[in-house]
Amino acid sequence: MSARHEAVVVTGLGATTPIGGDVATFWAGLLAGRSGVVALTGDRYADLSVRIGAPMAVDPAEVLPRVQARRLDRSEQAAMVAARQAWADAGFEGKAAEAGLDPTRVAVVIGTGIGGVTSLLAQYDILLDRGPDRVSPLLIPMNMPNGPAAYVGLDVGAQAGVHTTVSACASGSEAIAHGLDLIHLDRADVVVVGGTEACIHPLNIAGFAKMQAMSRRNDEPQRASRPWDKARDGFVLGEGAGVLVIERASSAAARGRTPYAVLAGAGITSDAKDIVAPDKAGQVRALRATVERSGLSYDEVVHVNAHATSTPVGDMGEASALAELFGEDTVVTSTKSMTGHLLGAAGAIEAIATVLAVREDLVPPTINLDDPDDELRVDVPREPRKVTVTAAINDSFGFGGHNASLLFCKA
Repeated sequence: MSARHEAVVVTGLGATTPIGGDVATFWAGLLAGRSGVVALTGDRYADLSVRIGAPMAVDPAEVLPRVQARRLDRSEQAAMVAARQAWADAGFEGKAAEAGLDPTRVAVVIGTGIGGVTSLLAQYDILLDRGPDRVSPLLIPMNMPNGPAAYVGLDVGAQAGVHTTVSACASGSEAIAHGLDLIHLDRADVVVVGGTEACIHPLNIAGFAKMQAMSRRNDEPQRASRPWDKARDGFVLGEGAGVLVIERASSAAARGRTPYAVLAGAGITSDAKDIVAPDKAGQVRALRATVERSGLSYDEVVHVNAHATSTPVGDMGEASALAELFGEDTVVTSTKSMTGHLLGAAGAIEAIATVLAVREDLVPPTINLDDPDDELRVDVPREPRKVTVTAAINDSFGFGGHNASLLFCKA
C-alpha cells in the first residue's frame, strides 16, 4: 500500500439484500448459490415485458421503528438498516459523541443511483387522485438523493460532512472511494460509507426494458441473471443497501478492534464517450489507478468481484480488461448472478463480499453460468472456492461513463 498514508481498515459491515437482511445471511446465501430473484406479481406489473426483480429479503420497514419507517423512503430505510448494523459491528453504540468519538471527525458518504423515486411516484399518484392538500409534507426529504446520507448522518451524529455520490451503478463504490479520500486528506477519522437503492417500480422497469437492458426470462426468474453465459439477455433489477465503517488502522487498534481487511486503494475515472455504452479504456484506467494507488503489484490481485451485470454487451469487455491486467488465472465472480443488480447499492454490497472473500480466503460462485461465452478468458468458479486471497478488487461501472474500483487486502 502507499507509503504516504497510514493504512485505512474496514471495521464494520452492514447489509440488507435480496438474499439476506444482514451480512451473515447475505454471505451464507452467496456461498450457497441462492438467487434472490422472484416473479413480480400484481396488476401493475401484468402488462410489462419484464416481470421479475430482486426485492430485499427482509422488509426494512419491519426492522425500523414503525413511526420512523413511515417517514423514510424505502431506499432511506435500507440505508438506515445497513448503517446501524455496520456502526454496531464496528463497536460503536449511540451517536458519535456517546461512542467516545469526536463528532466533528466523523463523516458519512452514502451513494444512490436514483434516490427516492418510488416515493415521488406514489405522491404524484396522490396528487392526481386526491389533490395537493394530501401530498405528504415529507415528500422532499423522502425524494432527495442525499436523504439516505443525511439520515445516517443524523443517526450517528456525524459532523465532519455528509456526502452523496450519484453516479449510477458506480455510486456505492464511489462513496467508499470518497470515504478513503476523506481519511487520507485528514478531514475525518471515521467514515460511514456505502450505497443504497430501492427503485423496483413499473415505470423504472419499463424504462430499462425499453433500453433492452433487462432480462425477460419471466418464466424462470432464478435463472435470469447469468453473467458471461451465452444465453444472458440482460440484468435483473434488485434493491438493498450495503454500508462499511472505515478508519485508520491505529484507531481500530486503539479500540481493540480486529479489522476485516485493509482498504488499500481506489480509482475513479470517467469515459467522456457515451451516456450508456461502456468504454473498456475507461475501465482499465480505473483499475490501473486503483492498483497503483495501493502500492501493490498486479500479480498480488488474485480475485475480482466483477461488475458483470449479465448484459450481452457489458460483460465481455470487462472480462477482457481483467484478463489483460491481472492474467487469465484471476478468480473472478459476479455476485449479481444471485442478487440481481442493485444499481447505486451494487458496489457497496459487492465490496462487502470482496472484504469477506479476503478475510475468509473464499470466493463465492457465479450461478447460471451453464454455457460460458467463448471469449471468456478469466477463471469463474461455479462453486465456492478456497483461494488465498492476498488482495482483491471490486469494480463498478455506471451509465454516464462512471468507473470506480476498490482494492482490499488482508489486515
